Amino acid sequence: MAEIHEATLTPSKLELLPEWLARQRWYTAKGRLPTLRLLGRWRLDDPAGEVGIETLIVLDEGAQHVTGHVSARERHRGETGTHDRAKGAGTVYQVPLTYRGAPLKGADHALVGTLEHSVLGRRWVYDACHDPVYAAEVLRLAQGLVSATSSTISDTPEPEVEASPSTTWPGPITLTRSRVLTGEQSNTSIIGTGTLPDGHEVSVVCKVFRAVDHGDNPDVTLQSALTAAGCTRVPATIGVVSGAWERPDGARRSRGHLVLAQEFLTGAEDAFRVTTRTAAAGTPFGDRARALGEATAEVHELLARSMPTEPARPERVDEVIASMEERLVAALAESPGLARHESAIRRVFARVRDVPWPAFQRVHGDYHLGQVLDVPGRGWVLIDFEGEPLRPLAERNRSDQCLRDIAGMLRSFDYTGATVELAQPGHSAAEWVADAQSAFLDGYAHRAGHDPRDDATLLTAFLLDKALYEVVYEARHRPTWLPIPTRAIDALVGADDKDPR
Repeated sequence: MAEIHEATLTPSKLELLPEWLARQRWYTAKGRLPTLRLLGRWRLDDPAGEVGIETLIVLDEGAQHVTGHVSARERHRGETGTHDRAKGAGTVYQVPLTYRGAPLKGADHALVGTLEHSVLGRRWVYDACHDPVYAAEVLRLAQGLVSATSSTISDTPEPEVEASPSTTWPGPITLTRSRVLTGEQSNTSIIGTGTLPDGHEVSVVCKVFRAVDHGDNPDVTLQSALTAAGCTRVPATIGVVSGAWERPDGARRSRGHLVLAQEFLTGAEDAFRVTTRTAAAGTPFGDRARALGEATAEVHELLARSMPTEPARPERVDEVIASMEERLVAALAESPGLARHESAIRRVFARVRDVPWPAFQRVHGDYHLGQVLDVPGRGWVLIDFEGEPLRPLAERNRSDQCLRDIAGMLRSFDYTGATVELAQPGHSAAEWVADAQSAFLDGYAHRAGHDPRDDATLLTAFLLDKALYEVVYEARHRPTWLPIPTRAIDALVGADDKDPR
């Protein structure tokens, strides 16, 4: 274990971090420097004894005004919430760092900065995810092969950082090379290649969660449950790292998931690229869409078996309807032209109170074609079970309706068609979209034993809810794409707009 020096650092770690942190894609308070407070820290040992490896858990206290979200459920029940971000306490980030006595070759893009250590001299500080020493050791930690150590006491384990290795993974992996996946918005994924004890080469991914919160991360719990159930429709879980840190209010300790290690599916392509290419060529997609519907139903079935479900009680239904109405208000603020449909949309939402609801269960929660991989020899594989990333963690850990996932995928097929039409003016992909959506529903019905179209009132409400979510997103980020969801809303409420009630 590493020796901890009593030393002065110039600048301090918290003085070094803000400018770097503000430039990261996963930093949520864009356009301002964070105001940081340390909530926790722990270390990993470099077997060669040359590189310092430390993970900091920091609070951005300046983000209080942008993270104080209170969910529809909490407003409905008069609650203030128990999770850190719902209290308006700011955002908590996980920041793994490595400290080196010389620059790391080829890692200038990952340099956080330099500091002077009163005992060790100049130290180059890196975003640890880009450092091969950290990549190897955090994977070993997730597999339970090493333990975390204290950042304050030499040669002392850190008991609050725990690993949960998968019992179904074939054996320990020795990492031979690693790289960071580019383009991610909310987390950092380290892609690695390693070997099993029998010499077989495998690819792995360690997903380092950046904005962390108290409680279970659904990306971990759902995929781990599916792996344990023998499901091949998700990447196999290798191991999980969880840890504890001081709560922002100082009253208690937070505990949550920090790292998820899984198999990495080489040669895979995300389904949105597959469908866009297919639709552009005018190639029928019915068989593949049907298979995707079957895969979706299979995952829903296994989640219902593996995790708790709850009946559709009136108060639970009311919470969902309240969240839909919230979405409508947000969409009207971003796109005032929707006011022409407001009454019709409210009638659709009101009607779902009078129809039977299926039981609530765990679902994907943010399901679209970009969350599905086409894996050679394996077919469709679902990924990223975190749910809508802007929702509080406690809300994302609740059971929901399978129709939310179904509606998300149907809307995603519509986006495939719209993408093709934008690239090929004058070309209509409407028939391709309709055929793909119908085949997807056919496949789901075949595997599930019931047809989502039989719940037409509910399905329409969830489709509208998803389209309103898209309105808010497009208005804020891609205004030229706003006609895609508004066109869908036109079609979904066309008959209701003529209703005189």
